[in-house]
Amino acid sequence: MAQNKRTIKKYPNRRLYDTEISSYITLEEVRQLVLDNEDFEVRDAKTGEDLTRSVLLQIISEHEEKGQPMLSPQLLSQIIRFYGDSLQGFMGPYLERSLQVFLDQQQQFRTQLNSLMGQTPWAMVNELTERNMDAWKTMQRGLLDAAAQITPQGGSRGGHKKTG
Repeated sequence: MAQNKRTIKKYPNRRLYDTEISSYITLEEVRQLVLDNEDFEVRDAKTGEDLTRSVLLQIISEHEEKGQPMLSPQLLSQIIRFYGDSLQGFMGPYLERSLQVFLDQQQQFRTQLNSLMGQTPWAMVNELTERNMDAWKTMQRGLLDAAAQITPQGGSRGGHKKTG
C-alpha cells in the first residue's frame, strides 16, 4: 500500500527535511503545505516520534507573536484550564466541529455574496464597462445618423426648399 502522506523529518538541530523534495524547508514552507491542504506528518529523524502537532503549534505561536493575534489571552487561559479537566477529551472534537461549522457558514456567505454581486468585483467592472461602451456607441450612431440627415448646404435631406 502506497503512503500518501508527505514525510518531513525533524533533526536535533531543529532543521526540517522534506523527504518528498529531498531538501530542507522552513516553518513558513510547512505553513504553506497547510494552506495548500497537503497531507503531511513531521517525524523525529532519530526516534520516528510524531512531532506534527508540536510543529503546527510552533507555527501558530510564531504567527500569534506577529501582527494581529487570533487567540486572546482569555481564550488561551480557558483552553489551558481544560487540560486535566474531566471534559478535556470533549474539547478537541468540540472545537473541530465548531470551526468546521464556521468554515461552512463562511463558504456559504461567500457563495451568496458572489451570486449577489454577479461573480466577482472584476466581472462587475467588466460588465459596467461593456454597458458604458454600448451606450457610447449608441450615442455616436445617433449623432452620425443625425449628421447624415443634414445636407452640406445646410438644408435637410428629403426636405423642400423654400420658394419665395
